[in-house]
Amino acid sequence: MSDQPNGNGQSAATNRQFNIGRLYLKDVSFESPNTPEVFSEQVANPDIQLNLRTSQRNLANGFVEVALHVTVHAKTGDKTVFLIEVEQAGAFQVVGYSADEARAIIGIACPNTLFPYAREIVSSLAQHGGFPNLYLQPIDFASLYAQQASQAAQPAGTA
Repeated sequence: MSDQPNGNGQSAATNRQFNIGRLYLKDVSFESPNTPEVFSEQVANPDIQLNLRTSQRNLANGFVEVALHVTVHAKTGDKTVFLIEVEQAGAFQVVGYSADEARAIIGIACPNTLFPYAREIVSSLAQHGGFPNLYLQPIDFASLYAQQASQAAQPAGTA
């Protein structure tokens, strides 16, 4: 891809900006409704269900807020061991990119930036709840974004 000069002789790529304005925790919840009884039961390997989603909203001056919503539900049988919900967010400046490039940055780079913070909070909450550390594995947001884009490109009613 070649950079085309704009009206003032600079290439378009020099006007591109992807910056972190601020990272912040928007919401957090920890529930362990079956304590202390759950500690006396055999819950060495609970079933862990991880759900991720992102949301975004436009802010002023080329900034967009991206929020990564992480839900971790640990169960043994039909009994909840713990439920953790984290909404880690950031204000990111994304200017000078095409619409497709901006969507990819918001769908890949922003969640990649937010995930380590959310992962640390999840692990800390589990430990402070009296449970062993919970290490969430790295997430390939590029693959998730490509999968989501592929699904969105399919006509309605096809699988």
